[in-house]
Amino acid sequence: MKEVAIVFVLVIVFGASMFLFQQFYYSIIVGCYHTLIKIASLFNKKASLWVSGRKNLFENLKLQFQDNNKKTVWIHCASLGEFEQGRTVMESLKSKYPDIKILLTFFSPSGYENQKNYPFADYVCYLPADTKANAEKFISIVKPDIAIFVKYEFWIHHINALHKKQIPLFLISGIFRKNQLFFKWYAPIFKTALKKYTRIFVQNENSLTLLQNIKITTAEICFDTRFDRVKTIAENKKNFPEISTFVKDHNVIIAGSTWPKDERLLAKAFYKSLVFVNFKIIIVPHNIEKKYMRKTKKIFAKFSLIYSELNKATEADLIGKRVLIIDNIGMLSSLYQYSDLNYIGGGFNAGIHNCLEAAVYGKPVIFGPKFKKFNEAIELTNRNAAFDVRDYNELLNRINLMNQFQFIYEGAASEAEEYVQLHLGGTQQIVTAMEKQLGMEMEEWRMEN
Repeated sequence: MKEVAIVFVLVIVFGASMFLFQQFYYSIIVGCYHTLIKIASLFNKKASLWVSGRKNLFENLKLQFQDNNKKTVWIHCASLGEFEQGRTVMESLKSKYPDIKILLTFFSPSGYENQKNYPFADYVCYLPADTKANAEKFISIVKPDIAIFVKYEFWIHHINALHKKQIPLFLISGIFRKNQLFFKWYAPIFKTALKKYTRIFVQNENSLTLLQNIKITTAEICFDTRFDRVKTIAENKKNFPEISTFVKDHNVIIAGSTWPKDERLLAKAFYKSLVFVNFKIIIVPHNIEKKYMRKTKKIFAKFSLIYSELNKATEADLIGKRVLIIDNIGMLSSLYQYSDLNYIGGGFNAGIHNCLEAAVYGKPVIFGPKFKKFNEAIELTNRNAAFDVRDYNELLNRINLMNQFQFIYEGAASEAEEYVQLHLGGTQQIVTAMEKQLGMEMEEWRMEN
């Protein structure tokens, strides 16, 4: 009995220490995470990039900012998806205040490696490990006038360092769920961190309500900035005459950012029915390595053609080709202009990819069952502009229904286009709110230019 009592007391003491010294334990967890990444870097390419990209980080920052006399905006994104949400704000600020200096940081190599030469940023680098010393050193070197975090970025020590220096901090395109630590009684440091944001822009009513319930008064609803981004892309889309020739006089399904499970699903639907009707499919795999391309091509066999082979193909080579597989990066967002119907990949893995790039063209969207974490996918399904499927029979039924009944297809297409149009303007709302919040300081920026 005595032993049980001792164990009980120890558990209580440990629990109390976890509650009272959360910042200490947070630092330990962050430190352990970084140590594990360093170990993983010995055999994992992405982890290796994560580590090597942070070498000499502070030295390089000092070179970039030691003589800086410009107003500085720091924007931080976890990865590539968050970058797409932040870029419209960066580009709008740079357009209005061309002499400002923009620092863009990433947590993940997939963001940094793809955007390290982003032209609207004056300098791009990784975020240092979120320790108290690193955060304070980072802020003292950069001396940002404004800091902007995108969507899910809540690095406690960097937030504290900004707050200590009274530097305005904004969160954009935020989404909150009740199971997050911000809303748990045992994690007060995360709720405290939210109170240090100057302004929080959230995407939906549920997020706003959750924040209001914990007495956060600095939040407001603002449309996801990706709506503005996809609209700009669609207005400046690239044309591909060879694609236009390939799909001529056919109904076209464009499958974007597909994974093997998506491709197997599409192949089953193709061999079951689509091969016999007036359909062509353009597949844009998530992975375009040659080994992966060969596997994708193999499942569609004689009916498939790789995009890089298209320009070399003769008329005879194109006979019977019904599936075009894109082995090129950067085409997808413009390719959707050629579609009648779009399939978005990832819904049988961790979650779907960007469906707004397709919806902006006013075309119905189909994806797998794992879409509930994506607000735009939920809202598109509620409007009958998007549809989730669980197997190839459901996929075929949905395609056939819209192919046979024009009014159903046109209704879905119209809803998709209207949905995007109704959600434009988030970027301007954010920039205007920043200007209003900072008042005379922003006016001075304009006068300096």
